[in-house]
Amino acid sequence: MKASYSTRQRAVILDILRQAGQPLTAQDIHERAMQNHAGIGLATVYRTLKTFISQGDIAQVEIPGASPCYEPTDRGHHHHFVCQHCRQVFDLQGCVHDLHDLAPQDFQVERHEIVLYGVCPDCGRDESAHTDD
Repeated sequence: MKASYSTRQRAVILDILRQAGQPLTAQDIHERAMQNHAGIGLATVYRTLKTFISQGDIAQVEIPGASPCYEPTDRGHHHHFVCQHCRQVFDLQGCVHDLHDLAPQDFQVERHEIVLYGVCPDCGRDESAHTDD
């Protein structure tokens, strides 16, 4: 019986990540799970994320100065935008592929991550509303 409960919780967590369209923190995942699936604790979310990472189903997104975020690995290579007001992390489509010229001579680039920082549209609208007063 416990196996099916665990499997149901895992399915809920993976579904939340797939539907989000952006990386989520463990706390974000827990809050969304609690909206429709009471009984999923924060510790369960962390354990499940650890399992999914080890299985290669999700990746941990490290943003300096922010809590780790998680996203499905089936989205392919992409980068992120961090809103400096609300701290949400958004996926960016596309990639600047020719970064080898930036590396020092004789260095071999194995991978790269680019994070853009700024203000998301929601926070930008909020900021504009306050300056109009």
